[in-house]
Amino acid sequence: PASGNDPGGMRYAPLSDITPENVQDLEEAWRYRTGDVSDGRGETRSTSAFQATPILVRDTLYLCTPFNRVIALDPRTGSERWTYDPEIPLAGARYANQLVCRGVSFWRDPDPAATGPCRERIFTATNDARLIALDAVTGRPCSGFGRSGIVDLARGVGPIHWKGEYQVTSPPTLVGDVVVVGSAVSDNYSVDAPSGVLRGFDARSGERRWAFDLAPPGIDRKARSAGEAESEFALGTPNVWAPMSVDPERGLVFVATGNPSPDYFRGDRAIDHYGSSVIALRGASGEVVWHFQTVHHDLWDYDLAAQPTLFSLRRGGEEVPALAQATKMGLVFLLHRETGVPLFPVEERPVPQGGVPEERLSPTQPFPVKPPPLVRTELRPEDAWGITPLDRRWCRKRIESLRNDGIYTPPTLQGSIMYPGNAGGVNWGGVAVDPARQLLVTNTIDAPWIVRLLPRVDYEAEKAANPGVEISPQIGTPYAMRREIFLSPIGLPCSSPPWGTLVAVDLASGDIRWQIPFGTVRDIAPIPLPLKLGTASLGAPVLTASGLAFIGAAQDDYLRAFDVESGEELWHARLPAGGQATPMTYRIDGRQYVVLAAGGHFRAQTTLGDYLIAWTLPDD
Repeated sequence: PASGNDPGGMRYAPLSDITPENVQDLEEAWRYRTGDVSDGRGETRSTSAFQATPILVRDTLYLCTPFNRVIALDPRTGSERWTYDPEIPLAGARYANQLVCRGVSFWRDPDPAATGPCRERIFTATNDARLIALDAVTGRPCSGFGRSGIVDLARGVGPIHWKGEYQVTSPPTLVGDVVVVGSAVSDNYSVDAPSGVLRGFDARSGERRWAFDLAPPGIDRKARSAGEAESEFALGTPNVWAPMSVDPERGLVFVATGNPSPDYFRGDRAIDHYGSSVIALRGASGEVVWHFQTVHHDLWDYDLAAQPTLFSLRRGGEEVPALAQATKMGLVFLLHRETGVPLFPVEERPVPQGGVPEERLSPTQPFPVKPPPLVRTELRPEDAWGITPLDRRWCRKRIESLRNDGIYTPPTLQGSIMYPGNAGGVNWGGVAVDPARQLLVTNTIDAPWIVRLLPRVDYEAEKAANPGVEISPQIGTPYAMRREIFLSPIGLPCSSPPWGTLVAVDLASGDIRWQIPFGTVRDIAPIPLPLKLGTASLGAPVLTASGLAFIGAAQDDYLRAFDVESGEELWHARLPAGGQATPMTYRIDGRQYVVLAAGGHFRAQTTLGDYLIAWTLPDD
């Protein structure tokens, strides 16, 4: 019923029809095409990424497309029941985070007096910042919610510099009768980015119940605004673009925050209090219960992209209410859900200092003692990798030319290596937890990036000379920024493979149970060789009671099934497009299905498409 199955996002299905013994018999059951795909070269200037995980409510699948159309399908056949089109602006609009919709949410009014249309609702939030309530049966907007079924989320967040700077990409979250929604913003454009305020709305009427302004507590309202911009909330604050989790029993909603804007320079701006943090809020009021910061004064875009995952940890014969927060640093923090206290020790360790003179750096950063880092955190000159000696020599010289002191090397004018890079570690896919086996499974990205600060006067010339490189102005600071993945002249990372892994962590001990290269270079290398070197991946695994982990995500076009106990690959299916989404599985009419959105990801250089595909076992 939710994109992580349970409200806490374990991505675990208590299903066992498909097993390690019969998974190789899976065959395609149906495929559906949405028609919504963009490579950014037509009237729709923004590229698309089909990253939705459908939900199943009784006998209907619900999903959203990159263009924010909401679709209801028959889960047996994939036949269409209804569609709703919010008609977001496409021609000429430039969406900072691509055109993305990762899922929708379901709510049923528990009031016995509630009858008729819209007692059951599908909530969706859009790339152009609207929250929409639809009748789950017909797909028609709920007229009593907001204005004709719509709440304008852009209202009150301050100036939006262009259409698409402020988006919502994750599913809305329901806690009781409150629907909670965050936002994604363009991080590196300006210090006065739209507010990252988190808001809770009445699920029936759409009236705002509460607003959590992520500026530090106790700061004067005027001091939090930039320039003369009018905003109900502080500008440039951390935001919440990751999926959220809910503990219905405790009435808590758990959110993972981004860092303030811009990413790579903040100087003395005291706005980081809630940045790159896990926060527990009361769902009814938005009141902060506790918060735990994973990065102090984050200058690396190590914002928390992954959903806080809730589970019960078995320890000393007791069930401990726990939370797992995966990070882009490849660190996993295991916290007590009620207090935020770490369940394994966390140490404050000294980190590199001496960035640009105007910057204030934290002298230490938090490191969990367990689990160990899931990715590498340093790249020495002698580690330079390449297919040819010439390639390796080029990479070594480039490493030697950059500031390179390991993880948390500060951004510099010289150029600094970020390892891991801002893509992860672990990105928005997050983790999956098998509560019976007490295993956490996730996929990682293991590749270095380069970040360089640019004096303000050099910004225009640098951008004009490098049209294919990400160069952003960071308006309001002394520096623009340039960042790019650290690749050799032939386009492969200067670090040795694997560049992506699939890993299982024993939650009781905090140790890594197994870790394997994940993904082949078949679809990204000049020659289509299926070498298992590991690739970047976006999306997460889903686990089943029978001991399987299903995952697409990698930069080759496959859905795979792994044995969760050993990491052995047991099955794969070729996809018509990249599978940069999280799969889901369900059982209906006595048959278990596995479903994945295969739509590709322009920035990940995978095949674009618009497919939703289901697999099942053949009839007896």
